[in-house]
Amino acid sequence: MSEVADTATMLPIRRKSVLLRLDPDVHNALSRWAGDEFRSTNAQIEFVLRRALVDAGRLPSVRPPRRRAPFKR
Repeated sequence: MSEVADTATMLPIRRKSVLLRLDPDVHNALSRWAGDEFRSTNAQIEFVLRRALVDAGRLPSVRPPRRRAPFKR
């Protein structure tokens, strides 16, 4: 299981409500992507944001993956 999926199980059930204004093209792309992965648009936005936070090392409960050193010959 990926680190992003692992963090979803650690979240409390309560959610913070946030008003988010999106460009219509961005919203349409997110909606199509969400449909491809059988998620709601809201869940897809949370998934994308969570993945970005993990990658940036900004999610306190998850450490970013260590990058491997380049292969040297």
